[in-house]
Amino acid sequence: MKKLFYATALLILLFAAPASIAQVSVRINIPLPPPIVFPAPPHVVIIPETDVYVVPDIQDEIYFVGGWWWRPWQGRWYRSRYYDRGWVVNSFPPPFYKTVPPGWRNDYRDRRWRGYSWQYEKIPHDRLHKNWRSWHHNRYWERERSWNVQGMPRKQYRDSKPQPRSSQRPGDYRGPGKQGKKGR
Repeated sequence: MKKLFYATALLILLFAAPASIAQVSVRINIPLPPPIVFPAPPHVVIIPETDVYVVPDIQDEIYFVGGWWWRPWQGRWYRSRYYDRGWVVNSFPPPFYKTVPPGWRNDYRDRRWRGYSWQYEKIPHDRLHKNWRSWHHNRYWERERSWNVQGMPRKQYRDSKPQPRSSQRPGDYRGPGKQGKKGR
């Protein structure tokens, strides 16, 4: 009976000890950026040749792209659905950032873009949130407004559907050595 008791106690220790030893907790505290106080929701400006909106009249970099507000701080990127709160760290820099020219603030201040007059439009916060999806989908800024850059050459736009080659219509291809109904 003693042997059974000791064996049971030993088994309990063998299973309980590793479980208590294996409990390891790792915490990484990443500080959040300090809040930016806005007296009113900020106006934004779209950076020409991009889908990136910026808040130009503050010192900090704040961007709006695809429904998210983005902000770099201390070597990390943060994003939020709100311009003034709810920031969470993002594990990688956003892809849009490669399209943002580093001197955009100078261009904004000088009202020039690549040597052309840039008559940017300050877009109110509520108008941005109401329209950004349709502007993106319809390519509003590049097609209709040319980003408000006067004289800048427009790109050639292609429809999303591929066009048939030459005068051929879809379904007219007869393949090599095959005659269509018209040739019979």
